[in-house]
Amino acid sequence: MFSSTISLLKLEFGWSNFNFGSFQLDFALRFIHARTEGFRRNSISCTTAEREKERDGERRDRTQDGGGERNKDAFGGEGRRAGGALLHGFPELWYSWRYQILSLAARGYRAVAPDLRGYGDTEAPADISAYSIFHLVGDLVALIDSLGQEQVFVVGHDWGAIVAWNLCVFRPDKVKALVNLSVPFLPRKQGLWRTDTLRKIYGDDFYVSRFQLLLHNRTLYITAYQEPGEVEAQFAQVDTEFLMKRFLTSRNPGPLIIPKGKEFERRANKDITLPSWLSEDDINYFASKFIKTGFAGGLNYYRNMDKNWELSAPWDDIQIKVPTKFIVGDQDLAYHFVGVKDYIHKGGFRRDVPFLQDVIVMEGVAHFINQERPEEISNYIYEFIQKF
Repeated sequence: MFSSTISLLKLEFGWSNFNFGSFQLDFALRFIHARTEGFRRNSISCTTAEREKERDGERRDRTQDGGGERNKDAFGGEGRRAGGALLHGFPELWYSWRYQILSLAARGYRAVAPDLRGYGDTEAPADISAYSIFHLVGDLVALIDSLGQEQVFVVGHDWGAIVAWNLCVFRPDKVKALVNLSVPFLPRKQGLWRTDTLRKIYGDDFYVSRFQLLLHNRTLYITAYQEPGEVEAQFAQVDTEFLMKRFLTSRNPGPLIIPKGKEFERRANKDITLPSWLSEDDINYFASKFIKTGFAGGLNYYRNMDKNWELSAPWDDIQIKVPTKFIVGDQDLAYHFVGVKDYIHKGGFRRDVPFLQDVIVMEGVAHFINQERPEEISNYIYEFIQKF
């Protein structure tokens, strides 16, 4: 396993002349450190807009340059307490944390919610390999460094939770405390978060399978299921506002299926009534950004899943050793993935995350938990992080 990781590093980063000895695990650890240090060494220049009204509160916009990528984030508060990073998932933006930013700022915390790489106003590299977990964690380390603190609390949802778990794997020294929503830690040795595993369980129309590409590139460990751009083209056939409504209001805890052809178009013609926690203005904000950028950036996270599995070989038996709280809704599709409930409740989760202090399962709540139950999630976050 280590040899495949080193081979991939040679191919991707051009280190073909480097002499790899028997210290492969040590090298991999040094590589992660060097990767994140590389982001830190690049100048991070921030431009802060005048404080502006955003919905019913105040926030600030900031653009920073780090590692060659321009990163857009929103933050609230100049509080004396520890800073924190709030990480969104797919298909979302910093805006998913609009309530938590205000709540934490009112309690004296400086909470930063970035548009992650490929989303919103943050730059989106065209190269799919630029969305590996090393790149995503590197972005986060650069963001933490820009706050001027050695450690911060981190809150993640969906892919944001996956990035946060991996930050705790590669750079636990950066994390004071962790609150993750929806997606538990997924140990590499279980092999669940691989495209071939998920395809065998859920089929070709499962969303993870549909998001993959047919590419002939020896540096990408990507399973070939469809032609490049197929799912993007399918999304482009329907109104973006409708697509955001379909994603954000889904309450089906079963597998997310994205059919091809006429069936997808048929479903796209159904009316959707928004729940009380989601307004037309919210939908319009999300849609305005995805109309501008498309969905490729977020899809590229999924297109690196198998590559990430290869890269993470040295951490096959890793434990997450930071104080952790986990929250999930009982109607969340991630909670109903094969084996996830047993893993969470029958000892596996606490074995792999020994500093896990609390698991909360919220009744009647679906996947987009921080938007559906903003006050409760804000309180859960505060109650945990104020201990540290």
